[in-house]
Amino acid sequence: MSVTSDMEARLRALMLKALDGDAGAYRMLLDELRRMLRPYFVRRLTPGLAANGDDLVQETLMAIHTRRLTYDRAQPLTAWVHAIARYKLIDHFRRNRVRATVPLEDDAALFARDEAGDTTARMDVDAVLATLPPRPAELIRQTRLEGASIAEAAARTGMSESAVKVSIHRGLKSLADRFGGRSDE
Repeated sequence: MSVTSDMEARLRALMLKALDGDAGAYRMLLDELRRMLRPYFVRRLTPGLAANGDDLVQETLMAIHTRRLTYDRAQPLTAWVHAIARYKLIDHFRRNRVRATVPLEDDAALFARDEAGDTTARMDVDAVLATLPPRPAELIRQTRLEGASIAEAAARTGMSESAVKVSIHRGLKSLADRFGGRSDE
């Protein structure tokens, strides 16, 4: 329900006149509110429930009518009407058991990623690499874990590319011999 300040002033003036007993102003107010509420509800209802928009408009107008004496004359009218309309919409959703759903493809935002396994694996890798001399351990970490190329690792350490390859190969061979398995280098 986007409302301009002119519309707010006009609706509020109609409400104040209606509260003072002007039946014509009250009819005009209800007619204008009906035109505003219909699109408000239709935008928020699914296509299958859009037919309920008119019922929600009527329920809201009835609530406005029965609660009109609770309106605070010093407050904006449209905020008060919006609150009533919102509660009527929520009641409608509850009555019809409407629940927000998320397609399974979009569930990533609903579930936290289990990083406990990642942390454990990272600790295991760090423990294994700690058994190597610092230089081969760092070169293996850079090239195998961080995705750096041999050339990048060589530039970072000031070694030749051949020396980096030999150091990585010897480090992996040492780990394979120590922990069983094979080195792929």
